[in-house]
Amino acid sequence: MTVAIDRRRAVLAVSVLPLWPAAAARATPAALEAAMQAFTGGAPVRDGRVAIEIAELIENGNTVPVALTVDSPMTAADHVQRLALFTERNPQPEVAVFHLSPASGRARVATRMRLATSQRVVALARLSDGSCWRHQVEVVVTLAACVEG
Repeated sequence: MTVAIDRRRAVLAVSVLPLWPAAAARATPAALEAAMQAFTGGAPVRDGRVAIEIAELIENGNTVPVALTVDSPMTAADHVQRLALFTERNPQPEVAVFHLSPASGRARVATRMRLATSQRVVALARLSDGSCWRHQVEVVVTLAACVEG
């Protein structure tokens, strides 16, 4: 018995279908918690000192502007060492990690990211005293991105 398969179905079967299960396996709240736990090294996380600037309603998830700011004097004795951005439903929960030093002058970074769907976006900051701080925002995405692996 022969099965006729057109080119479009063959490409779809080979290129897209294997990516969905792998991406879906990583896109969970548990994966987000594991990534954040790895960043903090088990240190307790407190809310405050860090802020996320992102629109709460996002029309297109393909390029989303986001800025992270931490309330820190950025002195040798008290500064942000690392600042990270995480998402709950993207294929990779850890979007970016920024390494800062007192020479950075300000604890502020800005970038763009892709968002797979409506989800929680989390910023974590690790300070020189070992403390970890968090801010999280729920965003609604009307046109999703990040569907590839």
